[in-house]
Amino acid sequence: MSQCDNGRPKRILGVFAHPDDPEFFAGATFAKWAADGAEITFVVATSGDKGSSDPEMTHARLAEIRECEEREAAAALGVKEVVFLRYGDGELVADLALRRDITRMIRLTKPDIVVTNDPTVWYSRRGINHPDHRAIGAAALESIFPTARDRLNFIEHERDEGLAPHKVTTVYIAGAAEPNLAVDVTDALETQIRALRAHKSQISDMDKMAEHIRQRSLDPQSPPEYPRHIERFRVIKLG
Repeated sequence: MSQCDNGRPKRILGVFAHPDDPEFFAGATFAKWAADGAEITFVVATSGDKGSSDPEMTHARLAEIRECEEREAAAALGVKEVVFLRYGDGELVADLALRRDITRMIRLTKPDIVVTNDPTVWYSRRGINHPDHRAIGAAALESIFPTARDRLNFIEHERDEGLAPHKVTTVYIAGAAEPNLAVDVTDALETQIRALRAHKSQISDMDKMAEHIRQRSLDPQSPPEYPRHIERFRVIKLG
């Protein structure tokens, strides 16, 4: 059964590799959905424990900082909960262990939309894609279909926790090589930027970041006097 009212999703699961990925890849769309009343959960596979050039920084301290930043950012977007799987940063593999954990979260939260990364994107004009982004996209898509849907996959979820199988009806792939949907996020753009400002350990120049987000999302087809901002996705309908 669809969990949408008048076409608006009620439950959304974002599955990403690092703290700050949800905000950079789809923050304005998440803010738009939250403002429309959707219940949103983020699953973040790593705690970003290697993203620092500070010679005094430790893995444990950085993970603590970045988890705190992500919770603050998610709250700014209107997200209900952030779950950290605490895999090693830079060490994600689309294996059965990661698929089991994502499948469990799908069965637990029962989303009608899952948002994740494109596992096919190795590089872009901005550089090489992080391998964790590709791994989380592959594991998430494999968890959505067929794993979370079919009861006998990871039967321990049902046996030990009472989690029934769940069929996701729509997938939004962020950072997609071949997007087929543009979401108008004009009214949510500044919320996205406000959320990104929480990631102080990762963003050295907040004003430059804000301008980058505004320029990146600018719809080239909108008139200069009425600029429109969009986020692009590859949307897959699963019926």
